[in-house]
Amino acid sequence: MSSTAPAGPRTRAGRPPLARPRTCVVGGVSVALADHLGWPLAAVRWAFVGLTFLGGGGILLYLWLWALTPLRPAGAADPADGVRRRVNVPWVLAGAGAVAGISAIVLAAGGALGAGFGALAACALLLVFAVAWEQLADEEPAAFAPLTPTVFRISCGAFLVVVALALAVTQDAGGPGVLWLGILITVLAGAAVLVAPWGLRLWRELISERTARIKEEQRAEMAAHLHDSVLQTLALIQNRAGASSEVGRIARAQERELREWLYADAAAAPSGAERDLAGELREVAAALEVDHAVHFDVVSVGEPVRTAPSELGAAAREAMLNAARHAGGEVSVYIEHAGERVDVFVRDRGPGFDVDALPEGRLGVRESIIGRMRRAGGRATVAPRDSGTEIQLSIDLPGEATGTT
Repeated sequence: MSSTAPAGPRTRAGRPPLARPRTCVVGGVSVALADHLGWPLAAVRWAFVGLTFLGGGGILLYLWLWALTPLRPAGAADPADGVRRRVNVPWVLAGAGAVAGISAIVLAAGGALGAGFGALAACALLLVFAVAWEQLADEEPAAFAPLTPTVFRISCGAFLVVVALALAVTQDAGGPGVLWLGILITVLAGAAVLVAPWGLRLWRELISERTARIKEEQRAEMAAHLHDSVLQTLALIQNRAGASSEVGRIARAQERELREWLYADAAAAPSGAERDLAGELREVAAALEVDHAVHFDVVSVGEPVRTAPSELGAAAREAMLNAARHAGGEVSVYIEHAGERVDVFVRDRGPGFDVDALPEGRLGVRESIIGRMRRAGGRATVAPRDSGTEIQLSIDLPGEATGTT
């Protein structure tokens, strides 16, 4: 067996499956057929050439196999999608079209009008096919191309128009109608080459926009239906079961996941936008509610806090964790951004505690909250209440923009 035999599954007859390679010259049909039949590659290619002289059968068979033969699984050296061709097909077609166009001008000027018409038709067909291949068939660049796709398309269209004008100048107004028909077809082909890709791009954008709008309408209808049924049922379960019950925790987690799925697109932040403090604390609250019998209510007023120091968020997370561990039940998190100051209030309804009475080894509140805020230039206070404890975190943000854009 040759060392170049493809690896992979084989048919019951011991032959590899008929599949085109992802790295090929043009389409990979000859390689796929040679590997499948066990024939030499040169013999398969000469067979296609020979069949081409029998009424174009070789070309039709090649195109048929190209359309129906699947690609091989991608290997380490292959592109993930599509194929990588070693021949720049659009440029080969464009070069042949340029030769045909120049030949049409020479033949028409020499009086061979029939041959000139045939060369002109070949020129228009080859250049249109070259642009169509470059726009639709090539997923990756096949070889070095000196022009960008846009410049290549404009050059092909301009060449068709120039060839048509050159033939029109060399021919009399009362010349053969078939040649003037060819000139008209060439001008239309040049216009199509220049305009059709632009129209195709607009059509694709229109289809994409319409598809997105339909999906958004379907999502809105689904959200309205679920809001009137499932979400209200989950909210009722939470109210009846209580924040500290296992049933309430499960219902709250399911409600949050469902809301995130329904409103993921609408709530997504713009590309490049910074996350605000309220969003971070809501994510922390969601994680704590899964592990502890607690329900957080996170409220933010004022401008979004996007440039707060990391110490403020860390201290707020520690305060929320303490409330979830030692108090449970209902916990309120209030974020206020007024002017250049940010205040975060974490209030629980637990038994309460006195920070001065804590043992010396308990550093969670003293260092993780109070000490952290002091080192960041802010302030943290722990205020016992009649029912629970309130922790207030305050810090000034001189560089924070307060206006909206």
